[in-house]
Amino acid sequence: MNSTQQLQHLYWRAGFGPRPQDVAAGLNPRKALRQLLQDSAKYEPLVGADLNYTEPQGAVMAETTAMKKPVPDGTVTTPPDQPLRPRAALRGAAVTPEQRKLQNAGLRDAFANMSTAWMSRMAASPAQLREKMTLFWHGHFACRVRQPGPALSLHNTTRRLALGKFPDLLLAVSREPAMLQFLNNQQNRKASPNENFAREVMELFTLGRGNYAEQDVKEAARAFTGWGYDNQGNFRFREQDHDAGPKTFLGRTGNLTGEDVLQIILQQPAAATFLVTKIYRFFVNEVPSAGHIEPLAVAFRQSGYDLADLMERLFSAEWFYAPANVGTHIKSPVELLAGLRRTLSVKIDNDRALLGYQKALGQTLFQPPNVAGWPGGRNWIDSSSLLLRLQLPAVLFRNAEFAVALKQDENDIAPNLSKAERTLRPGVGAHLPLGPLQQLLGTAAAAQQPEKLSAFLLQVPIRPENLRLVQQATQKKAPAEALRTTLVSLLSLPEYQLA
Repeated sequence: MNSTQQLQHLYWRAGFGPRPQDVAAGLNPRKALRQLLQDSAKYEPLVGADLNYTEPQGAVMAETTAMKKPVPDGTVTTPPDQPLRPRAALRGAAVTPEQRKLQNAGLRDAFANMSTAWMSRMAASPAQLREKMTLFWHGHFACRVRQPGPALSLHNTTRRLALGKFPDLLLAVSREPAMLQFLNNQQNRKASPNENFAREVMELFTLGRGNYAEQDVKEAARAFTGWGYDNQGNFRFREQDHDAGPKTFLGRTGNLTGEDVLQIILQQPAAATFLVTKIYRFFVNEVPSAGHIEPLAVAFRQSGYDLADLMERLFSAEWFYAPANVGTHIKSPVELLAGLRRTLSVKIDNDRALLGYQKALGQTLFQPPNVAGWPGGRNWIDSSSLLLRLQLPAVLFRNAEFAVALKQDENDIAPNLSKAERTLRPGVGAHLPLGPLQQLLGTAAAAQQPEKLSAFLLQVPIRPENLRLVQQATQKKAPAEALRTTLVSLLSLPEYQLA
């Protein structure tokens, strides 16, 4: 595996793929990794006027969680000059069908704007590692709520701390109103403890099954009693609802608080192993290697759970570039769409239309299927999704005819849309500039261009029979049209689904 292939592998796993200029820069993987870490050091929240949405006329105001703007010191405020405001929740008895329709439309618009803004970041931001880590945490701390304000606040918390210390990230996420609502801790009181939040913190976020007992869940739930939020979307500890009695959790006894429980969890060696294993499966290989994971887990604990240090160690390891780990990762729908845009510098007229492709392929940002997140791996591919994946380049770049009816989802904001309203049709308006690719090809003769482009676009070697088909498809075409045909042909191969 030469240096260019290693570089492309790094850019696909630590970000959303290489651009022609990244390859032309000729950096070795170690220098490229340092650049990725440097470019991802700065945190920029996902906020702005492009996420704006307004109230329907006649809406009845009710208390609701506000959209928040994080600032550098980590506090959360609602700036007076921020045009983004939450849609009011309408009271049941006062809601007319038209008001409900308008309210749902506003909620859908807000989530759509958040998703398209994030997809644009993935495609264009130099902070590729931060974007990729934020996507990882988006699935790890999976959360689905109806209000966009709390969802955006949780997103920006994971974005801000994505490469920081995991204890800080875990505590901050545990105090987010979206997570407290989603996992029912707002209802967790000493008179009737709710175990949902405490259970998922251990099972899905930190330890994994088998590393705690049912009694630990009960005792942790008591420790988290009183954790909630107010009507302004701020974390609040309600002391009157907290069980201050003695508790025994993972062998420790005392008047334990929620903060104590999180600290005790991270003192367990199993926590580092669990987290490193999940990160390994996302960034390296679906099949974990204990020989790779355990040294990383030891170093992770010794560093105080430093995520930037962990990722640098992982991407610097010789085994990261082993053949078994290259071209073996099935791209998630988000990785596929963001990668197309980034590696080819694609310009989109209607990026909202891309949200339909996300849903058709099984991954809608801010709408995970459940608290366990998206299963990933081979679960991304079935007969219908593979067909759409293979036809997508022709749909985007050749205006090929394609229509697919999206499935009903009972968790949708508006789940009872007609089939016509759920039918996805071309309309993205994708523009594919050929200049960067022509520079990458240099003086390569037309007959050699398919093979050279395949080395850039595919992370696995193109099969000879496929290469011959691509070469035949470009015969007797003008140079620009031949290049476009080559691109669409290569992007439509099953091999392009791998990174």
